[in-house]
Amino acid sequence: MIQRIQSVFLLLLALCMIAVLFLPLWHKADPNTGQELVLTATSFAYNKPGAGLAPPANVWLIAVFAVVSAAVALFEIFQFRNRFLQLKLGMLNLLLILCTIGAGFYFSNLGEQMLNIKMLGTYQAGFYLPTLALMLNLLANRFIRRDEQLVRSMDRLR
Repeated sequence: MIQRIQSVFLLLLALCMIAVLFLPLWHKADPNTGQELVLTATSFAYNKPGAGLAPPANVWLIAVFAVVSAAVALFEIFQFRNRFLQLKLGMLNLLLILCTIGAGFYFSNLGEQMLNIKMLGTYQAGFYLPTLALMLNLLANRFIRRDEQLVRSMDRLR
């Protein structure tokens, strides 16, 4: 049921998590050597790999968490008849989003060690989108809970 506000929040959550796949999460550049390291949801990318750089780590785990989270959010939209299941899926999605954030943080710290330890990398827009998705998930759960309370109060009046 798309006209409910929690459905809009869940749709925006799914869009945020899909956007994580296409936006860079973290970037670090070494001005001395001209090397750059960019973390995306699927890989590390070098613009000038040097002799001191280790091979890129396999970071597909970020993409898996993001895609599963988006799929759960889209599935949750169409479970409007079973609000209790929606709340359970919301809790699962909370866990998946936290795992996405944690994996992004872990791999960005791994990237910090790969290139010029003295300089710090910068987090990009893709890193902050799961945080926005987390807030959207919390808002959606709040409105689902409010719907459930409204239905229960109407049952008491009958």
